[in-house]
Amino acid sequence: MAIWMCTPRHPSSGSSTVRLMNTQAVATLKPNLRVYPDLTSLNKAVAENIAQLATPATERFHLTLSGGNTPRTLYTLLATNFQDKIPWHSVHLFWSDERYVPQTDTMSNYRMVRQALLDHIRVTPSNIHPIPTDFPDPNQAAKAYEAILRTYFQTPWPTFSLVLLGLGIDGHTASLFPDSAALEERKRWVIPTSSPTEPHLRITLTLPALTHAKQIYFIVAGVDKADAVQKTLTEDSQTPASQLLTQRPDAVLWTDEAAARHVRHASIL
Repeated sequence: MAIWMCTPRHPSSGSSTVRLMNTQAVATLKPNLRVYPDLTSLNKAVAENIAQLATPATERFHLTLSGGNTPRTLYTLLATNFQDKIPWHSVHLFWSDERYVPQTDTMSNYRMVRQALLDHIRVTPSNIHPIPTDFPDPNQAAKAYEAILRTYFQTPWPTFSLVLLGLGIDGHTASLFPDSAALEERKRWVIPTSSPTEPHLRITLTLPALTHAKQIYFIVAGVDKADAVQKTLTEDSQTPASQLLTQRPDAVLWTDEAAARHVRHASIL
């Protein structure tokens, strides 16, 4: 497959209409791959790009956050070095997925974001839109979050300004796991799903809900993700991350050198 490098540039904040495409229509994945020497330089580059995207926003910038360990240091950086470089009063925060645990649980994505970011920035409380996890049934919670998003966006699909995503060692992204029926959902925006690891119950945005975002950033770091990156970029791969990249080839894959070690022709920025 072909891999090409794109040097950092000022990102466009213009909107575009994005529809799900036939995955067979794209023969090869040619991602916008940006590789940095280490996690520190990677986080700095991503934070600078987020600031550039958010700064022109005069009313609302819709930022969808990911959970997991990799973005934690990015959120800490945004809360410190970039606290005054982003108009947080104009930023609305959403989540791509959530573990179905109380928001006070150590496994909660919301709790991680609150501790790393929310507690340290001047964001309007009503601009924070976490996935609810206090319903008896996860499906009820998913429907409630979808209702929130539909009321907020008033569009056929949510048009997030920027979606931040991670990559699991099995190629999953958000809480869309390999071979899951959730990957076939084409009507709902938010659904309950199951993870092969604890906690099993999850809520996730669906593939079309993610692919209609104006910008999509994958943030991947660590040698343990190297095989997943290689597999995701393989031409015939059907991992959830590969399916998203096939449908949105303009998505940016930000990695450190360790995560990109198996990618041919990858240059270090």
